[in-house]
Amino acid sequence: MGRGRVQLKRIENKINRQVTFSKRRCGLLKKAHEISVLCDAEVALIVFSTKGKLFDYATDSCMERILERYERYSYAERQILTNDTETNGNWTLEHAKLKARMEILQKNRKNLMGEELDSLSLKELQNLEHQLDTALKHIRSRKNQIMYESISELQRKDKALQDQNNMLAKKVKEKEKVLAQQTEWESQQDNALTSSSVIISQSLQPLNIGVPYNASGVEEGAALGPPQHRNATLLPPWMLGHLQE
Repeated sequence: MGRGRVQLKRIENKINRQVTFSKRRCGLLKKAHEISVLCDAEVALIVFSTKGKLFDYATDSCMERILERYERYSYAERQILTNDTETNGNWTLEHAKLKARMEILQKNRKNLMGEELDSLSLKELQNLEHQLDTALKHIRSRKNQIMYESISELQRKDKALQDQNNMLAKKVKEKEKVLAQQTEWESQQDNALTSSSVIISQSLQPLNIGVPYNASGVEEGAALGPPQHRNATLLPPWMLGHLQE
């Protein structure tokens, strides 16, 4: 039968404890040397006995270099762990701050809307009333400013439309004046043409100077004389004189 499992605990007997320490120490140093040779690893082993005696082993006897490397590695590991811890702590703290701030803002919003006022004290209600009054003043001021700007804009547009209307009215008057002048000139031309036509028509009518007419429109003495004499009386006097000669 094989050996049973040995329970690890402190050896109470001082002599047995010293003997076991010596045997295990030699075996530990041997194992450290074997792992360094077989695996090409850098091994540093430090052992202190109960009496404070030092036993150590280092690959190629470079204990200081291995310890320095260990210190650098340990420092880097500690920095990484510290940064991770600080980062996680910062994010946790920031999340808590933002959550609390959001709750406060939601509560203030409800209070401004007139909700959940039962938990507020008299002083808090007075502060809330003061905030609302201040907000109303700003709102009215902004509203009046927008109204004044709108009125100014409408006045500017009205003035522009009036100027445009005046300009159009001026152009219409100038056009009417030109049309009136043109109409007057055409009327004068028509009157001149009419006068010329009358003058020409008058100049073409026969001249019956000194020939009396009776009531029936027949020349007096027309039946008494011969036809040649009647025809002669219709001629102008200068032609008659010319014929008598």
